[in-house]
Amino acid sequence: VQLQASGGGLVQSGGSLRLSCATSGINFRINTMGWYRRAPGKQRDLVAQITSGGSTSYADSVKGRFTISRDNARNTVYLQMNSLKPEDTAVYYCNTDSRGRPWWGQGTQVTVSS
Repeated sequence: VQLQASGGGLVQSGGSLRLSCATSGINFRINTMGWYRRAPGKQRDLVAQITSGGSTSYADSVKGRFTISRDNARNTVYLQMNSLKPEDTAVYYCNTDSRGRPWWGQGTQVTVSS
């Protein structure tokens, strides 16, 4: 199982980024996929999830600004992040459960300057 996250970078406050997580080794279309983030000195928190049926849920702090989506043909999950704020600065990880355990991507750094 591999989850390869990409798309992070440095952006000014109010800007946008799109994260991607390409997967392999899982039956992607039946898996719930998630994006988490860990800010400096804090625990890793759930940002957004999308089920196999396309239902989505978001942390209150990102509702209305972030959108999670999936492309089952590409085995890839996305996180569109708009109106970014300095407090969104974190390492972002994609996640899924497969074969009885959680799997994590390597993380991609998002830095939002004020």
